[in-house]
Amino acid sequence: MSERQRLANRRASLLFDFESMDMRFTASVSRYPDSRIAELFIDNHKAGSGIGTLVRDLAIVFSFAVQHGASAEDIRRALCRDSSGRPLGPLAAALDLLANGEALK
Repeated sequence: MSERQRLANRRASLLFDFESMDMRFTASVSRYPDSRIAELFIDNHKAGSGIGTLVRDLAIVFSFAVQHGASAEDIRRALCRDSSGRPLGPLAAALDLLANGEALK
């Protein structure tokens, strides 16, 4: 495993809302100076829900992976999709929005 790439103590974040699995989510993404994703946090709008816990944990694991050298794009392409290529889960949906620049709108 490669050494963790540290994040700046103060860093800009982009907040965006999106839908996946017929639920609403909010994501926050921070980037390294070279524009790679450094961390991603995802939460849903139902406080204390099981899906909220799962998606928060998933985003934390994703963040640790990219901080240790994993490719966000490789992870995005490996996540579950339907037969048309649409994302099935919230992490894939959020990463697709970021990859396509749609999270900026």
